[in-house]
Amino acid sequence: MVGTPPELERGTGVPAHVQIERWLLASIAAGELAPGDRLPGERELAGRLRVSRMTLRQALATLAHDGVLLRVPGRAGGAFVAEPRPEPRIECDLTGLAGFTEQMRRAHLRARARILRAATVPAPAAVARALGVAVGAPVHEVARVRSAGGSPIALERSCFPCLPGLLEEDLTGSLYALLATRYDLEPRTAVEHLDPVIARPAEAAELDVTPGTPLMLIERTAYAGDGTPVEHALDLFRPDRVRISVRSGVTAPEGS
Repeated sequence: MVGTPPELERGTGVPAHVQIERWLLASIAAGELAPGDRLPGERELAGRLRVSRMTLRQALATLAHDGVLLRVPGRAGGAFVAEPRPEPRIECDLTGLAGFTEQMRRAHLRARARILRAATVPAPAAVARALGVAVGAPVHEVARVRSAGGSPIALERSCFPCLPGLLEEDLTGSLYALLATRYDLEPRTAVEHLDPVIARPAEAAELDVTPGTPLMLIERTAYAGDGTPVEHALDLFRPDRVRISVRSGVTAPEGS
């Protein structure tokens, strides 16, 4: 049930209906109002707020337009707290080897990165094999949580050859752009494998999901134009936020 209404401030330049909207939004965020809850009737709520029903209706209409409230006509109707709208999934096309930053740009979103780890580590067998170095040879590991639209989307763990100065660079932007501009090692091709997995507790905490939630694992080895391996990555994506796509075509048979 909605809590005690606030004492609306007069003469502040903030219209009364906006103050009502903010109060209701705060009540929903605090859990005082849950999806499906019915607000008190207009007459009662306007009286408790000491505003006209017209002012109250203006606030309710705005929240209904924004999808926060659902207004149902009739004697059994009223204003109800709506179910949260699911965030639309972002289309990520693996065909052209666009990095996360470029994929988000195409979706008109700003990519962000939170660095979890940036260190020189001994190469495990899988990384050594992918990068063409000896097992235990030093490689640079960069682990990041990638987000866009205010929520985490992917957990990236990338290993790179031991390039001088790489870990001193700004690692919050596009690492592919950094490889291209600083080291002339722009990734041009890649071999990628997709596997469904479930979130382990540490991964779930970083991605803001429940342990056991399905995730999509993409294992990738990227190569520069001359075939030099430049990255081995294990990326975990939230499938509720991202849809992976690959475009394909038919290659003409040899000799045709």
